[in-house]
Parts: sequence; structure tokens; C-alpha cells
Amino acid sequence: MKIVSTTNHARIDYLTGLFFMSSPWILGFKESVAATWIMLLVGLAALIMSLFTNYEGGMVRSIPMRIHLTVDIFMGAFLASSPWLFGFAEQVFLPQLMMGLFQVLISLVTSKHPAEQHSERVVDRQ
Repeated sequence: MKIVSTTNHARIDYLTGLFFMSSPWILGFKESVAATWIMLLVGLAALIMSLFTNYEGGMVRSIPMRIHLTVDIFMGAFLASSPWLFGFAEQVFLPQLMMGLFQVLISLVTSKHPAEQHSERVVDRQ
């Protein structure tokens, strides 16, 4: 079921990218260097990918939405598993786990076609 439009996904992308990058300070785990760097890098990657995605929030629009969603799923899985992959689960794991699973879930329920493209297809068929 695709309940999130690409317009809303773009908004979520920018907000979560910024939240990922600021979460070590907001949620108080900045002392964990690995956890902090992973959140900064994942957040930065999300923002950069959003700028280049072919959807309403994209500026360059060169990455197809299907690829964007696939990368989001893998980045979310990476983020969710990062405390155990990088050995900082003893210090902090819940923010990475929850935010990674959120990213996977949002990607699974987002439409693969931007609303602008969908309306163009409907006009072309008429």
C-alpha cells in the first residue's frame, strides 16, 4: 500500500536528514564518536540524495524515485544495524534502530511515481 506521496516523502527526507544530523546533540549521544559520525553521514547522504531525486523536492532531478527508495531502504537498514556493526550498542542503539526502521518503513509505503509525472500520464492518455 502506497500511502505517502512523493511530495510528502520529499518533506520527510529533508526533515529527517536535518534531524539525523542534529540528533547526537538533541538526543544526547554526542560522546559516542562512531554513533555521531554515522548519524551525520547518513543525514548528509539523505539531504544530498534528496537534492538530486526526480521528485517535487529535488533540485537537479537526476535520480529516479525507484532508486531513491531502494537506497533509502538500504540506508535505513544500515542505520538500524550500525550500533552492532560498529560496536557502540553498549553506549547507544535506540535512536539508530528507531530512525533506521522509520526510514525503511516510509520508503516501503511511498509512491514510486512523483505526482507531477502521474498527472502528465493522465493527460497523455486522454
